[in-house]
Amino acid sequence: MTIRPIHDRLPVADWRRTVAHLVAHLRRHRARLAVVVVAMTASGAFGLVTPRLLGSIVDVVAHDGDAADVLTRAGLMALAAVACAVCAGAGIAVAASVFEAVLADLREEMLATVLRLPVARVEAAGSGDVLSRATDDVDKVGEAIGTALPSMLMAQAGVVVTVIGLAAIDWRFLLVAVVTAPLYIVTARMYIRRAPAVYAAERTAAADRAHHVLGPVQGLPTVRAFDLGGPLSRRIDRHSWAVVRRSMQATVLQNKLAGRLNLGEFIGMTVILLVGFMLVGDGVVTVGATTAAMLFFLALFDPIGQLMYVLDDLQSGAAALGRIVGVIDMPDGRADDQPETTGDDGSGLVARNICFGYTPEHPILHDVSVTVGAGEHVALVGMSGAGKSTLATILAGVHRADEGAVTLGGTSVLDIGESVRARRVALLTQEVHVFSGTLRDDLAMARPEADDDRVWQALEKVGAAQWARGLDDGLETVVGEHGHQVDAMVAQQLALARIDLLDPDVVIVDEATADAGSAGAGVLEESAAAVLAGRSALIIAHRLSQAASADRIVHLGRGRVVEEGSHAELVAVGGRYSEIWAAWAKNR
Repeated sequence: MTIRPIHDRLPVADWRRTVAHLVAHLRRHRARLAVVVVAMTASGAFGLVTPRLLGSIVDVVAHDGDAADVLTRAGLMALAAVACAVCAGAGIAVAASVFEAVLADLREEMLATVLRLPVARVEAAGSGDVLSRATDDVDKVGEAIGTALPSMLMAQAGVVVTVIGLAAIDWRFLLVAVVTAPLYIVTARMYIRRAPAVYAAERTAAADRAHHVLGPVQGLPTVRAFDLGGPLSRRIDRHSWAVVRRSMQATVLQNKLAGRLNLGEFIGMTVILLVGFMLVGDGVVTVGATTAAMLFFLALFDPIGQLMYVLDDLQSGAAALGRIVGVIDMPDGRADDQPETTGDDGSGLVARNICFGYTPEHPILHDVSVTVGAGEHVALVGMSGAGKSTLATILAGVHRADEGAVTLGGTSVLDIGESVRARRVALLTQEVHVFSGTLRDDLAMARPEADDDRVWQALEKVGAAQWARGLDDGLETVVGEHGHQVDAMVAQQLALARIDLLDPDVVIVDEATADAGSAGAGVLEESAAAVLAGRSALIIAHRLSQAASADRIVHLGRGRVVEEGSHAELVAVGGRYSEIWAAWAKNR
């Protein structure tokens, strides 16, 4: 089994574009963001009441004050604590509603963009790159938006309010900010400078690992058949260790951040104690006021630590968001001036002098010409690796030929809008998918306006109506991963029913009955024949009985057309197809 290398990753947005995209989303929620700022500022202010009153209690006790004064202050502290918690809770709740809405918008934007991208572009990037952005990166952004951003807002409010509180006690206590601020600023700049590259490399390594894990999983039967588990496991090990190494680099960066934070805390406490000692000695402030100042600074540990540590989540989230925005900003490959309709001169689907290779060094198709006339069924046969599936993807518009041309009804497929081409040329492979949702929704994806009668008609045509009527809820039955499980044969029948609902001009069938087994293959061949009747079809034949019933057969060998003609003509010629047919007929 060969896993094609990643040649052309999906783009990553730069920092400026990423921030601009996020800000554009946040602007839609200005009013609620204002509520968040007010609530968190109020929470920070109420949070200062407790240390200030504790300092006052120290003075009351030092001067043999009345116990009632202590109890009064204790009651005020309790009320302040409740008010602080209420404001913080309200701010966090509103912030969560805003940021979750933004995250949902980002997720929907990315999914919509990916679904509009040309399949060839997605394949060139690798399924792992797309999947990691849609899952891991979205999760990272969710963590940053749902946790780091609210924490940052609360920490910023706490720092500002606490600094004002220190100044209210005595402006000289602000010396602690003069001494510690440069250290924190240098630490933050060091982190911001190094972290994006570290986290971007970590996300890229995770995408590579996903790519190399998905390939063997998707081709598990091939892996087992050719005993490829060992080599592929070692490849996965290499890419997994690459993720570990990148994660360790991020951890080292985090530890450096923690060490500098601890140093700043030590220096700040020392400055507060020295300033307080001198001010108390000069009679400028009381011991209680100095105690409050120290408690204020201790209260800064948490918001400053949050500010620094959320940089970690924010940098990781920003790296992930850049990968998501990079996809969102991609053009969908469908130019506005592409026609929504196209003429048809009756020539069908024609490929002329096609040359193609996934890499320039390894060409697969060499000067291949194939015509599928209007209403004609053409079978494509050949050994594994001959280029049959590759030719099918080019005819379906999934890949673009390096040389040669493909026309549909006399019009170049490059001049036809992708959405139009997708409606006129359908590709059906053996790797079909049952979408999660009701059976009606699964089928109506091909034609959303189809009513129940039309859906049942399609099911009747492919021979799946009796199965569908046997379901508890009929068309309302939930199928897919979390619903009624559908076997391989029924899944293919549902795919054929979608083709019938789509009603394309040309259907390309790529060994769609290969996984159904002998009994199932006969049923599926009947289903396919019913759907293909009256339509042009290119059939990549898994069984030569499919080729024998076709109007014409094209035999591919090593990426070239070696024989072409009807079944009777090729058997009469006595060439390679005749030999294959004789061997197959003898052993069936």
